[in-house]
Amino acid sequence: MNFPRTREAKEINIAKPHHRSLARYEVVVGFLFISPWILGFILLKLIPILAALGFSFTNFYMLEPEKTHFIGLTNYINILHDQRAGASLFGAIGTFLFVVPIEMIAALLLAAIFSSKALRAKRFMRTLFFLPSIIPSLTIFVILSGLSDPGTGWLNRLIFDPLKLPAVSLYQIFPTVLALWSIGPSFLILLGAIQGVSGEVYEAARVDGAGPIMRLFAITLPMISPAIFFTLIINMTNAFGGVVLLDRSLPFNQSLSPMESYINSQMFGRAQLGYASALAWVMFIVVMVIILLFFRSARYWVYFPEEEQSEEL
Repeated sequence: MNFPRTREAKEINIAKPHHRSLARYEVVVGFLFISPWILGFILLKLIPILAALGFSFTNFYMLEPEKTHFIGLTNYINILHDQRAGASLFGAIGTFLFVVPIEMIAALLLAAIFSSKALRAKRFMRTLFFLPSIIPSLTIFVILSGLSDPGTGWLNRLIFDPLKLPAVSLYQIFPTVLALWSIGPSFLILLGAIQGVSGEVYEAARVDGAGPIMRLFAITLPMISPAIFFTLIINMTNAFGGVVLLDRSLPFNQSLSPMESYINSQMFGRAQLGYASALAWVMFIVVMVIILLFFRSARYWVYFPEEEQSEEL
């Protein structure tokens, strides 16, 4: 028995194809907007990463590429006997342990200061603190090399020489200065997290007699721990992969250069692309292991309100 279709049912059936076509249109437009990023990721990142993995199993010598042949795990075995590679890896880890805490503490202090209602001209000040982070690292390197030059740099001539202090080296101050120079993104992330904490929680803490320091350690830090965890991971990857620039024109210094500098030395100084690719993949594996350890430890110190709500349900 066939019942007559109501007007509402007819309108619903007519609207369904329209909604489907609109959804397809939005998907197509979305892919068109992100297609430059996808294309750049595939051509400039994914393909070179996979190519480096393939090169790491060969003896690729850039001056004689026609003599390349497969050598298996020989490059990785040679890394175990390379003292410079080990020293560079530990140097990169040491740089991370020294630089990242300084950057995190400075970003957290700035975020706490800018979250104060008594501070004036917040937008202008936020812009000033964020602008240096968009300046390329090469520019910072050139500026610092001029400032710390033994002959013409005012940092040594006007400060260290009159005080009879040892001259500062560019490689000694560059990791720390670069971390503080590019503090803008971490500062904004932590500032947004602090501003997202409910004011009622702080007011209840004030009524109970909690001072500013107690509120910082008992309320602010636990509540913004997800943002702290995120910025820690981002800063860690930057510390391992961007501390020292491509120093193809400078001599490699085993005691000061991290792993990236040693990789560049092998690639551009000795033209050993196969061995440099193996070093890069070892560095990648080390960084991934450290990141996984951080994720494993997050359950003990990172507060996730979504998980708490799901457990209550």
